Amino acid sequence: MTVSRLFLVLGSVSALLSVAAGAFGAHALRERVTPDLLVTFETGARYQMYHALALCVVAWVVVRWEVPQAAWAGWFFVAGTVLFSGSLYLLALTGARWWGAVTPFGGLAFLAGWGLLAWAALAAR
Repeated sequence: MTVSRLFLVLGSVSALLSVAAGAFGAHALRERVTPDLLVTFETGARYQMYHALALCVVAWVVVRWEVPQAAWAGWFFVAGTVLFSGSLYLLALTGARWWGAVTPFGGLAFLAGWGLLAWAALAAR
């Protein structure tokens, strides 16, 4: 499988899971968690969707410009989704506040991904 196709698959699956998480949060969690934890869960789903779409952009950029920074951006978006959204989902579902300590690492991965995507655009010929 090409890197471009892999990022499109990862982005599509991540978007699917984000929609499912959003629906789960809106319907199944509303009566089971506190309002602040529901907002936390919804933030995880929202950022997962943003970065699922970013992975689809990365899939296009990898083919269009063929610069290594684009693939690195994609991997940072994947890591950011796991760390940021994953930690928020776990915090909301378990109530274990220590998961919040993981979230900033996901945010840093997202920032690195966006920086690398910008670098890819600048490095392209």
